[in-house]
Amino acid sequence: MNEKVAQGIVSGLLKQGRSNRISRREFMQGMIATGMTVASASSLWSTQVMAQSPKKGGHFRVAKGHGGTTDTLDPGHHENGFTIAMVQGVNNYLTEVDAAGGVVPEIAESWEASEDASTWTFKIREGVTFHNGKDLTAEDVIASINHHRGEATQSAAKPILADISEIKADGSHTVVVSLNGGNADFPFIVSDYHIPIKPANADGTMDWESGVGCGAYVMKKFDPGVRLDLEKNPDYWKSDRGHFDSIEQIAITDPASRTNALVSGEADAIDRVDLKTVGLLSRNSAIKIHQVQGTLHYTFPMNMGVAPFDNVDVRRALKHAINRQEIVDKVLQGYGSIGNDHPIGPGQQFYAKDLPQTPYDPDKAKAFLKSAGMDSLTVDFNVADAAFAGAVDAAVLYAEHAKPAGININVVREPNDGYWGNVWMKKPFVASYWSGRPTVDWMFATAYASGVPWNESFFEHERFNELLVLGRAELDEAKRGEIYYEAQKIMNDEGASVVPMFAAYVFATSDKVGYAEPFSSVWDMDGERAFERWWLNS
Repeated sequence: MNEKVAQGIVSGLLKQGRSNRISRREFMQGMIATGMTVASASSLWSTQVMAQSPKKGGHFRVAKGHGGTTDTLDPGHHENGFTIAMVQGVNNYLTEVDAAGGVVPEIAESWEASEDASTWTFKIREGVTFHNGKDLTAEDVIASINHHRGEATQSAAKPILADISEIKADGSHTVVVSLNGGNADFPFIVSDYHIPIKPANADGTMDWESGVGCGAYVMKKFDPGVRLDLEKNPDYWKSDRGHFDSIEQIAITDPASRTNALVSGEADAIDRVDLKTVGLLSRNSAIKIHQVQGTLHYTFPMNMGVAPFDNVDVRRALKHAINRQEIVDKVLQGYGSIGNDHPIGPGQQFYAKDLPQTPYDPDKAKAFLKSAGMDSLTVDFNVADAAFAGAVDAAVLYAEHAKPAGININVVREPNDGYWGNVWMKKPFVASYWSGRPTVDWMFATAYASGVPWNESFFEHERFNELLVLGRAELDEAKRGEIYYEAQKIMNDEGASVVPMFAAYVFATSDKVGYAEPFSSVWDMDGERAFERWWLNS
C-alpha cells in the first residue's frame, strides 16, 4: 500500500478514535477492512500510530499574545489567553468540554438532573488531591462555586451562576445544586474557566491566593503580564494527561516578536499568529501552522448609555457603514467569515441561519442617520492591536467604508499595554474580541444580559432578558431554537455591538511538539488546554 494512502487511513482512524486514544484492536480491524494483511497492519501500527503516542518529559515554552500587569490569581477575573491557559493548567473543573464540543466528566465523575433540570446532583471523584496534599471533597466544590456568587463578588462568572438558589453537600463526595429555574446547559456552565475547583479555607471561602489547585501542574512563579513557571504535578490523577516536566509561558503581545521567538527556537508554540506573515512562516519546515474554526469573534462595542450610541438608529447606521467582507479578506487574510452583529457562530446549535445578513449599504446608513435627526456623524473609535491582531487596520478600513455615509470615524490608536484596563469598557467605542462560549445562553449571559460585569456594550433590552430566562429553562429544542432566533434578531437590529467577523484560531508549533487532533475549538490553542494535552517528541 502507498505510504501516503496508509497515512491518510491512519489519520482518519485516529480522528474516529479520538486521536491517540485509538486501541490496537480498533486500528487492526480498520486496516484489515481495507484489505491490508495482518502483518502489514501490525507494522503500520508500530511505525505510524505508536509514534504519535504522548511522550513524557521535557520543558515546554509558550509565547502568548496576551497578559497584563493587572492579571490576578483570582479566577473570577481571568479574561485573556495567558490567564486562561494558566488556570486550566493548574486546576481542574467539575466538567470539561472535549474536542468534539461535548461536555464530559472531570472532577465530577457523573451527574444527574431532576425532570425539570432545576436540580443537579454531582458525584465528586474520590482520590483527587490538591497540590498541598489536601483531599478534594464536596466542601471544596461548594467554596469554589460560592466564590462567584453573592452581592460583593465581581467575578465574571457571577451572571452564569446567578440562578443557583442553594448548593449543599450530601456526604463528602456529592454536591446538590438547586436552581431558581431549569437550565439544560448547567453541566456546560460549570466547565467555565472562571470556576476551577480550589481548596476551601477554614471559613468556607475559596483559597485562590496561594495558587494551589489539583491540576496537571504546580505553580512555581507568576509575574503578572510577564511570565508563568509551572512544574509537573507528580500526583496528578489523569495518567494520560500532563506530559511535560515543566512549562514556561511568556507574554509577548507584539506579533513580530512573538513570531521571532518561535522561529529562533526560544518558544515551542505561539498563539495569535500574525496573519500578514503566516504564508512566509508556513514555508519553514520546522514550524506547523494550525487553523481551527470555532466561536472566536471580534466586536466593536458601543456604550449604549452614552450619546450618540444611545440612539438605536445611530447604531443601525454604523452597522450598515462597514464592509465586513473586505475586513475578512484584508485583516483576516481569509481566515474567517463575516459576522451579523450577534455572537453566535454558524457551527453552534441554535444559530439563526435564516436571519438576513446586515449588508454594507452607505445609503441605508444615511437614511438611519436621518431618522436619528442627523445629516452627518463624527465619533472617536479607540483601538489597539491588543484587542486582536489587525484591530487598528480594521478600524482604518471601517473609517474608509463609513465616509460615503457621512460618518467620520476618528481612529484613536491606543497603547497595547493597559488597553484592557484603561480603554475597554472605559471609552465609548472600542475594539474587542471574544473566544465565544459553547452554548448560546452562556455567551449571552456572560456579555449581553443586563448588568453583568462584562456587558461591554452596556446593552439593556427588557425582551432580550426575558428570552434568556425562557430559553434557559426550555427543554424542547424546537421551542428553544425559536427563542434564541428572536434573541439573535434583537441583537442584530437593536444591539450596541458591531460584530463584523468570526475568526479562525491560528496558532503555530515547533515540529517538536506532539498533540492529538482534532483540536478543541472552544478556546484558542486546543481549548487553552495545551499544557495538559500536548507533549514534546524530542
